[in-house]
Amino acid sequence: MSTERTLRQVIPGQPTSDGAGVKLSRSLGSQPGLRFDPFLMLDEFYTDEPSDYLAGFPAHPHRGFETVTYMLDGHMQHKDNFGNTGDLAPGDVQWMTAARGIIHSEMPQQSAGRMRGFQLWLNLPAAEKMKPAGYRDIASATIPSAALDGGGSARVIAGSVTQSGVRTDGAVLGGSTAPLYLDLHLPAGAVAGVPVPEGHNAFVYLYEGTASIGSEARALPLRGAGLLSDGDTLNVTAGANGARLLLIAGKPLREPVVQYGPFVMNTREEIEQALDDYRSGRFGREPVAA
Repeated sequence: MSTERTLRQVIPGQPTSDGAGVKLSRSLGSQPGLRFDPFLMLDEFYTDEPSDYLAGFPAHPHRGFETVTYMLDGHMQHKDNFGNTGDLAPGDVQWMTAARGIIHSEMPQQSAGRMRGFQLWLNLPAAEKMKPAGYRDIASATIPSAALDGGGSARVIAGSVTQSGVRTDGAVLGGSTAPLYLDLHLPAGAVAGVPVPEGHNAFVYLYEGTASIGSEARALPLRGAGLLSDGDTLNVTAGANGARLLLIAGKPLREPVVQYGPFVMNTREEIEQALDDYRSGRFGREPVAA
């Protein structure tokens, strides 16, 4: 017997800005207590107005976690202090493991048009926070898609999904938190049943259309992180205009979280060390792992 996940809490998206003034909506992480282990933050950037994004995200540091950037529209370029450059076009993903330290910039490569996408912050366990930094640029064409039994499809960015006995593995597999990251595209009235590993913390984020969760048919608000109860199955029903939503899950770390801006460690002393390393230029001493 499967156990259905239900919608138990919604963290509404809050308008904010980051970088050099890029306007975005932040749900997870909008306040220090609004995390969902192992997830620290979720931002959505979505605008047709160039003045909202042109300033971009100039060089800034990270330590202790991973950033997952998923582009829907627009063109961003990543550069880091190790001399690497990566381009993100529509549908592309960058999975960056900041670990012991990286300094990078994320700058728009367009002067007009829509800029739209997401950035997720995924925590690392204490044992991995000081491993070498590294990242993967994942081209849209290499991200597999799975047909859903109830209609529609799922882009499988991380983890795997099984429908009608067929398993589709995502572009990213494994890791300490065994993340699942699906982009669900549902036509009007579709009812999708998606397996989610039991014991993983999971949430959904509706970014287009309307949808309801579970047999209780609880409506999912637009641009809010809907935290789910435990279970092994998510049942989601699309509304009259269809729905597009993210389903994200991961194994909780159950470790202390001490955060100071772009540094996420386990103790205050480790935060002070991160600040000292950054200020003294020690963030760039080791090469990024290929």
